Amino acid sequence: MKIGTIGTGSIVDLFLSALKDIDGAECVAMYSRKEETAKPLAEKHKITMIYTDLVNMFADPAIDFIYVASPNSFHFSHTYQALQNGKHVICEKPFTSTVRETERIMEFAREKRLMVFEAITTIHLPNYHLIKEQIGELGPLKLIQCNYSQYSSRYDLLKAGETPNVFNPQFSGGALADINIYNLHFVLHLFGAPQSVDYTANKHPNGIDTSGVVVLKYRDLVAECVGAKDTRSKNFVLIQGEKGYIHVENGANGCRNVSVHLQDQAIDLNEQTSSNLMYYELRAFKDIYDNQRYDRCEELLKHSHSVMQVFEKARQSANIVFAADQQ
Repeated sequence: MKIGTIGTGSIVDLFLSALKDIDGAECVAMYSRKEETAKPLAEKHKITMIYTDLVNMFADPAIDFIYVASPNSFHFSHTYQALQNGKHVICEKPFTSTVRETERIMEFAREKRLMVFEAITTIHLPNYHLIKEQIGELGPLKLIQCNYSQYSSRYDLLKAGETPNVFNPQFSGGALADINIYNLHFVLHLFGAPQSVDYTANKHPNGIDTSGVVVLKYRDLVAECVGAKDTRSKNFVLIQGEKGYIHVENGANGCRNVSVHLQDQAIDLNEQTSSNLMYYELRAFKDIYDNQRYDRCEELLKHSHSVMQVFEKARQSANIVFAADQQ
């Protein structure tokens, strides 16, 4: 598994750090528009090849996979171009900007017999699997509350009159795309598509959401997903049933500790030994790739597609428009 990366942000640094613990996988090249931007990260992780031309990196026969960690609005084009050049892809969340883009990727990947993965940590975490095992003990479920809030330094730039990519509709930014997407993955991988979706958001004058609440309604269950980049909060997930509840510490993105409360008993569960959450998704992707489990890859893609459908409905309900919507 020879990987070339697109992007030089902190998420790429975490990705490369996790990759060192995956046997049989390594990064052999990095892409950045400017070599000096990529050089510190390349030196840190002992990567000798830096490309400043994507076409040349896509043409490199030594590369099997492309890891896409560019701004959200480029996820589709970079993933599609990689597939056109016969590369498998790991693409950061949110998978794409629109449902149409996701469907085009899925169709093309199937046609070319290539694997595409969305890099969403949540659903691959050992503690998330513990939650799936324990949830039946709660009896009929009624409520889920998810809160993932993280004040962004870029919000200060936004208030100062600048428009960072993460708060720019042209780059498919916003709190829903950047942070609340973890909550959507958490809920939808457990319960599937909801009957209705509503997003109430705090919006900047440029139309982007800086925080908000998504309400997902199922037949007998209501899920509330809070995501904020303009405030801080105690991050958590609470799953409430008639016989008890599950408390997930630190929120859906990390599932750092799971506490199951049944009547007067509380059981703490934790099977995560790596502090780098990306390790678990990379381990899963490597296993799927090594064993040529295209069926498992397809299952994950269908889940990503379901999340993108809810993501798009949520944006529409809050009238959040991306440049990609017009394409």
